[in-house]
Amino acid sequence: MTESQKTTHFGFQTVDEDAKAGMVHGVFSNVASKYDIMNDAMSMGIHRIWKDAMMDWLAPRGPQKLLDVAGGTGDISFRFLKRAPEAHATVFDMTQGMLDAGRLRAEAEDMADHLDWVCGDAMALPFADNTFDVYTISFGIRNVTRPQEALNEAYRVLRPGGRLMVLEFSQIPNPALQWAYDRYSFNVIPPMGKIIANDADSYQYLVESIRKFPDQDTFLQMVKDAGFENAKYRNLTLGIAALHSGWKI
Repeated sequence: MTESQKTTHFGFQTVDEDAKAGMVHGVFSNVASKYDIMNDAMSMGIHRIWKDAMMDWLAPRGPQKLLDVAGGTGDISFRFLKRAPEAHATVFDMTQGMLDAGRLRAEAEDMADHLDWVCGDAMALPFADNTFDVYTISFGIRNVTRPQEALNEAYRVLRPGGRLMVLEFSQIPNPALQWAYDRYSFNVIPPMGKIIANDADSYQYLVESIRKFPDQDTFLQMVKDAGFENAKYRNLTLGIAALHSGWKI
């Protein structure tokens, strides 16, 4: 089988691997201007608590260099810099429209001397080996065509002693709660996307992509397979989301 014949999932659809990146790019280009508003609406603001929990575990400090992949509008980078004002953050995303929306946020102007905005591919990072102290990716790795390659790249660009932190939607271990969450996700979120962002289809994809993402333990093994040591995870809000951490030793 040639590379172009390989398939992957785009939500519940099966698509050529070569096509997925463009389709994901289309999703986030469509929703960029309403992305932050929709995050608050979909999660009832809980995504802010999850991101703060990420920062608590990460404990930013000193002049660390952060690479925030799928960094979108800068939410994680802003939080990181607020806790470590001497640090530097590179917001990296495949969608220029998301980066442009981030640059318009008030925090971006206030932190301009400590921020870079770079558009590119998580599976082929345009950075040298051993460049960053911290690599974060939040609600983005499930959108990467080959997540293992993104994790491998994370390991490559981190310095020895560097830290990986992944925040992603995950699987609720309680079947009854998962059933209730599925009913909410499929029946409420796409119509909400239609009302707020005038785009139900993109949010249908986002809901479906969560169900296609590996569970906590499977993804933990992927982190280990990339070379990370002391890898572990923490469930957030019953497992609706999870934080995975690993170290480049």
